Amino acid sequence: MRRVVAAAASLVLAVMLSGATTAPVPEDPTDSVRASEYWLDQYGIREAWKTTRGAGQTIAIIDTGIGRGPTEFNGAVAGGTDVSGAGSSDGRTPVGAVDSNHGSWVASLAASRGTGNGRGMIGVAPEAQLLSISIGFGASASVPFTEQIAKAMRWAVDNGATVINLSLTTNTLDWDPSWDDAFMYAFDHDVVVVVAAGNRGSGTDRVGAPATIPGVLAVGGVDPSGRASSDASTQGITIGISAPSERLLGVSADGTLAQWNGTSGAAPIVAGIAALVRAAHPGMDADNVLNRLISTAKPAPGTSPGLDLLYGYGLVDASRAVTADVDSVSENPLGSLEDWIRVYRRADSEPSPTPTSAPVSIPPLPPIEGPPSASSPLLPSRDTVLYGSLPLAGATLAAIMIALGVSAAARRIRKARIHREPSRTTNQESLPS
Repeated sequence: MRRVVAAAASLVLAVMLSGATTAPVPEDPTDSVRASEYWLDQYGIREAWKTTRGAGQTIAIIDTGIGRGPTEFNGAVAGGTDVSGAGSSDGRTPVGAVDSNHGSWVASLAASRGTGNGRGMIGVAPEAQLLSISIGFGASASVPFTEQIAKAMRWAVDNGATVINLSLTTNTLDWDPSWDDAFMYAFDHDVVVVVAAGNRGSGTDRVGAPATIPGVLAVGGVDPSGRASSDASTQGITIGISAPSERLLGVSADGTLAQWNGTSGAAPIVAGIAALVRAAHPGMDADNVLNRLISTAKPAPGTSPGLDLLYGYGLVDASRAVTADVDSVSENPLGSLEDWIRVYRRADSEPSPTPTSAPVSIPPLPPIEGPPSASSPLLPSRDTVLYGSLPLAGATLAAIMIALGVSAAARRIRKARIHREPSRTTNQESLPS
């Protein structure tokens, strides 16, 4: 009997620690909004809710800011800040004239609460908390973009984020050195970092930073049938996993609903699932959370298990990521930023090498007796006389002597020839008449 009681107590304690709930999520079958969220069933999210809804986890949304007004965000946003210089101190004033709703759309996919009575848009981790960190793109901010991201990453970590979502790209493979420290700060504090891979429709033909930073989970996008999106995704060897990026819903800053496309939406779906995994396994570190996500992914249609340029390790599966038995790992399966820094920023990151043996003693050169006396550059020096003038004079004299000898010999030869020639006189009288 005691064993039964102890087992029951352990189960209750595990449920409490993991954030698991037994009561189902309220659902109104007549609500068209909830019915439009096809990813909840296709990607095992509703099934994962039987175990956890993300309680105790905090997802930082580094984006244009989460609007204050929508009912779907009531009780969801735990804090925020602005790093753009254009928003409000709580990060809840959307920044930018064009993309101001972007941050609200992203946040609603990650952890919106619905509008009540089982209606309205609900996020992947509806019991997780959100941090709203507003940034500005392009001319919408006075602070350089690289500086905004570096500051936002640190603020998110310092304010309790367990998952960070970055639905943005720079369209370049490399990144500013200031991001080295900012992303390492997140990794060193055991934070899962999820980023968007980018979209062909927006001019991104291949993944760009931050999706190229080792250790982040870069998310590619697929259409409702699970095939790589031709416009709302891109390709690259750093893509880690794929999620829906077409026919998505988003709650705008003014509370209206919008349908949108892009890996900007695929990333918060995965970020929400990462929060579910962390809630279900409260003692699990970030490296093993990432390993669970990619290890339990389903192969995309027409592909084999393993890394793929379009899909990464496959399509995310929330239910399996939360409940499957997965071997633990001791390092980040998506690479080490620390190793990358050591290799590619070596000159800046490593101190000068320490000598491994005693220095060799070399005897000093003999002292200089004194400086040479000044002389006119037009007069010959001792060296020019010894090594220039004398050899030249000797060679010239030798050449003259040889020439004279040759001339004298030639005269003697001519004289000898004249003495040897016979006399040739003509006897006129002996000629016939």
